[in-house]
Amino acid sequence: MPGWQRSEQAPAGRPTPVGRPLLSLTLASILEEVHAHSGAVYLLTPDESVLEMAVMAGMPRSFAAPWERVGLNAPIPVAVAVRERRLVWVGDEEEMARRFPRIAVVLPYPFALAALPVATAGTVYGALFVTWPGSHPLDLSDRERDHLTASCARLALRLERATAEGRPVRPEPDLLASSAAPATGVLGTLEAARMVARLPYGLCALDLNGRVSFANTATADMLGVPISGLLGTQLWASVPWLNDPVYEDRYRAALISQHVTSFVALRPPGDWLSFRLYPSTTGLSVRISRARAVAEMGRVESRHGEDDTTPRLVTITQVLSLAGALTQAAGVEDVVQLVADEIAPAVGSKALVVLGSRSGRLYVLGHRGYADAQILERWHGVPLSAQTPGTQALKSGVPAFFDSRQQLERLYPDRSATPDGMAAWAYLPLIASGRPVGTCVLGYAEPHTFPADERAVLTSLSGLIAQALERALLYDAKLQLAHGLQAALLPHSLPALPSIEAAARYLPATQGMEIGGDFYDLVPSHGLAVAVIGDVQGHNVTAAGLMGQIRMAVRAYTTVGQPPEEVMRSTNRLLIDLGAELFASCLYLRLDPAREVAVMARAGHPPPLLLRPDGRVRVLDLAGGPLLGIDAAATYPTTEVPLVPGSVLALYTDGLIESPGVDIEDALADLGRKLTESGDLSLNALADRLVEQSGAATQERLDDVALLLLRARPHD
Repeated sequence: MPGWQRSEQAPAGRPTPVGRPLLSLTLASILEEVHAHSGAVYLLTPDESVLEMAVMAGMPRSFAAPWERVGLNAPIPVAVAVRERRLVWVGDEEEMARRFPRIAVVLPYPFALAALPVATAGTVYGALFVTWPGSHPLDLSDRERDHLTASCARLALRLERATAEGRPVRPEPDLLASSAAPATGVLGTLEAARMVARLPYGLCALDLNGRVSFANTATADMLGVPISGLLGTQLWASVPWLNDPVYEDRYRAALISQHVTSFVALRPPGDWLSFRLYPSTTGLSVRISRARAVAEMGRVESRHGEDDTTPRLVTITQVLSLAGALTQAAGVEDVVQLVADEIAPAVGSKALVVLGSRSGRLYVLGHRGYADAQILERWHGVPLSAQTPGTQALKSGVPAFFDSRQQLERLYPDRSATPDGMAAWAYLPLIASGRPVGTCVLGYAEPHTFPADERAVLTSLSGLIAQALERALLYDAKLQLAHGLQAALLPHSLPALPSIEAAARYLPATQGMEIGGDFYDLVPSHGLAVAVIGDVQGHNVTAAGLMGQIRMAVRAYTTVGQPPEEVMRSTNRLLIDLGAELFASCLYLRLDPAREVAVMARAGHPPPLLLRPDGRVRVLDLAGGPLLGIDAAATYPTTEVPLVPGSVLALYTDGLIESPGVDIEDALADLGRKLTESGDLSLNALADRLVEQSGAATQERLDDVALLLLRARPHD
């Protein structure tokens, strides 16, 4: 039995008889006694560490849909209540945003919540939560606390009895308010309908699910939908121009907060309508009227201190867009750019800094919005032991919001000595996998209040940013390692030879870690020169490591004086002896400018091109053997090719010529034309031209590209 279900003390007292339906009756009684307006009971699943919602009352279940099944380790009040075997109280929306941002980002409305375990001394059976409107006092009264605790204890005893008798309690139908009985002493139904029909503005009633249960004629006229098309439907479903999550959100806000809520909507082409929602525990009454001119409304809102230039809070669409974009962010700079493009404008931030944590210090990973980068030096290298808002947010894991400079400097007096030109700040700790990875600082040009819903959204978004940043830091570290490995395995420079001029280019594939198995080399040998180019299959560290072994083996066999065919045979046997599962192509040339010849051996590699001094290009169709690493008995015959002064040999890997949908013969012919057209350029300029014109330098590369150009110098 899990630890949270154990106790040394057995339950006392005789269990109360089980009622039917047990959960619904208990929940309804609790709501009535503590004057709460909604709640739910969860049951602990027998074989899982999961709380499953068994019944909900007072609100549509869709409001709590994300939490119908709650893991016991989730940062959700009912899960905390079970884990810690105590009552969890959340007094208002700001406390919800601070302690339970996952709930606050979905329900950013003023309400209070209490969650309790349903447990005996020895066993946990589930949990319960109830909510009150935002008008509830910040503290839970002793009477409410005592009644909730006693009710949950009684419910646990009844569940214990039901379990012992083999009558497990099942989920029950949700309790939504039923239609109220007709009130006495008021106008009769017919006369009331006539009175409402005469009103010049629209009146309609919505049930707790948002469905229209009554509408007068003015409502139909203003909405442009007949009454028959409204009854039984939700306004945002039956009225096309109200089909916006913003308007549904106002209905949810009114029900949860039990506060009067209003909004203005545009009925095309130019009629503005005002909607005012009056909630109760049985539903909502909606008053619809012509709105004042938008310009006039703007002036009134400004007089009330609202700035209609302030960006609207991040919408669910923006959150989903950001989440999708962050999954594709490769490096740290990508993450910084996405935060700057997606989040900062939505919340009115004018500048941002992303700080990373390494070796007990903060480091600036990226920034936007600061014209003078020297301002950021105060963040770079700050010890985590320092008392700054950035370090405190990271160490505590709690975001910090400062509405004004005075507020920040009151808590951090030293901050006044290093101003950054901003007037308000949000410090968001970036925690991924339970580990702090950095801090995101949003700066505002003007003093900025942070409502609870905005704090909740920013806190939740910081989790997405943290996960993306963790991946990006790992990617950048791997990329740096890969580039270092690639640089170590390829020659840093080509040797200067009196008889051969050389130029080389290498571009890794843009897929994966940007490291590959293509290689080249130029080696002086016994008064001659040896050139080699090859391609190990794959674009990863394994391919690069094998490429390094092949290159070193070729150098070693060359140094001891083996002829080209023996170098290829020895390298082939080495690959087979190593047990490598990868194959490699290779082209090996021994250059003898004094005799004006080149001796070549080929192992499944694309044929080289020879540009003659007269401008003609020849594809050298050489004899050869299979790929290296396939057949231990393979032989690699050689071919001798004339190499007169001024000739250019172009050695390349298939990444230079292969493109989807392009025939290899056509690609070779195109490469030959480019050699002819640009053959009079310097060798470095020619190498750049061939790479650029092939598209390899600008397009997404599915394969590595290696190019080695060799030009025979005239004899002295």
